[in-house]
Amino acid sequence: GRTGCGLCGLDSLEAVARDLPTVTAKTMVSLGAIDKALHALSPAQVMNAKAHALHAAAFADAEGNLLTVREDVGRHNALDKLIGALMAMKIDPAKGFALITSRCSVEMVQKAAIAGMPILVSVSAPTAMAVRVAEAAGVTLLALARKDSALSLTHPTRILP
Repeated sequence: GRTGCGLCGLDSLEAVARDLPTVTAKTMVSLGAIDKALHALSPAQVMNAKAHALHAAAFADAEGNLLTVREDVGRHNALDKLIGALMAMKIDPAKGFALITSRCSVEMVQKAAIAGMPILVSVSAPTAMAVRVAEAAGVTLLALARKDSALSLTHPTRILP
């Protein structure tokens, strides 16, 4: 399959739009589970502890336990590696949530939707297009996630107080 940002080689914004599956998973997670995963993420970034310049994509179960983390200098590659790892480990992406340490752009949301991830948590702000695509694809998008807060932007019913 295609890796990288998903935008390379495209010559118009219309070409960015792609048909996405609608994520219908009923997965629900608490803010406490998201907080737990965020606390565990930094210590799990083994390569970044040495390089200080890598992005991470992680997957946590509904209780906030990190199941796997992938790192790469490219944020898209980190998410691609995570999705591949979930497939290899036979972990259902609909049964938890993904965290990314990078900017949340439209192609990150597209990758999450194609993988069937119901919840995407980003430590950074999303683009307006990412929010629109998440809303249309049924992905719950949380942004500016910190160890004590997160901004819920789409489909907040999957997030328990």
